[in-house]
Amino acid sequence: MDFAIEIINLTKEFPQVGKISSSLFFFQKTKPIIVVDSVNLSVKKRELFGLLGLNGAGKTTLIKILSCLITPTEGTAKVSGYDILKDEEKVKASIGLINGDERSFYWRLTGRQNLQFFASLYNLSSGQAKAKIKELLDFLEIEEPDKRFQEYSAGVKQRLAIARSLLNEPKVLFMDEPTKSLDPRTARKLREFIREKLARQQGKTIFFATHNLEEADYLADRLAIMDKGQIKALGTIDDLREEMGNPHANTEEMFTFFVR
Repeated sequence: MDFAIEIINLTKEFPQVGKISSSLFFFQKTKPIIVVDSVNLSVKKRELFGLLGLNGAGKTTLIKILSCLITPTEGTAKVSGYDILKDEEKVKASIGLINGDERSFYWRLTGRQNLQFFASLYNLSSGQAKAKIKELLDFLEIEEPDKRFQEYSAGVKQRLAIARSLLNEPKVLFMDEPTKSLDPRTARKLREFIREKLARQQGKTIFFATHNLEEADYLADRLAIMDKGQIKALGTIDDLREEMGNPHANTEEMFTFFVR
């Protein structure tokens, strides 16, 4: 089977600052913190794959590794067929990353001007950028692209983040808490957009992390439950219910069952 994402024995450790010895004036050695612990996963092309876990489970770190923002301590992964350690630039060119970080936008520029700036980073010509931005503004139904970024609602800011991630026509989209800080109505509309337009209509492979049980249940074709850096369960919702022996279990009951 042809996979969009293959994760092989991926581990990430961070050093832990030790205590200072009052007599010898040096840092005592401590064990590193294991944030991602020997993760193995494969995600099919065009799949909507969900990573469910509480804050601190390791979800964001895993996405950062797959996006080539940080390197693993052990193991490797392939994204769009490219090795994250050997083909970093090719991986970055094939993906889009949506992390809800508004600080990466220029607040005094308009939505359109922000997109023009990011298009230049992808080396799009002026004509290519203009055409692509118009296409994305229409596709994402952003009706006032010439307002300053700081004047937009949270929902429109998130749509602009999606537009930015699509400028390079990525094969794979990574989304870290895509509906974080959105009101329930806006969050529901964005989930519908992700599932129907990005996944079904455009055929993107989408790998998203969330701690929202409703979100995982609605979006994911398959789901991995992550806790303390480890994958505790993997499969479709029906697969997980069968493993539990409860055909009517909701996602919250699944999480409680597998993380115990």
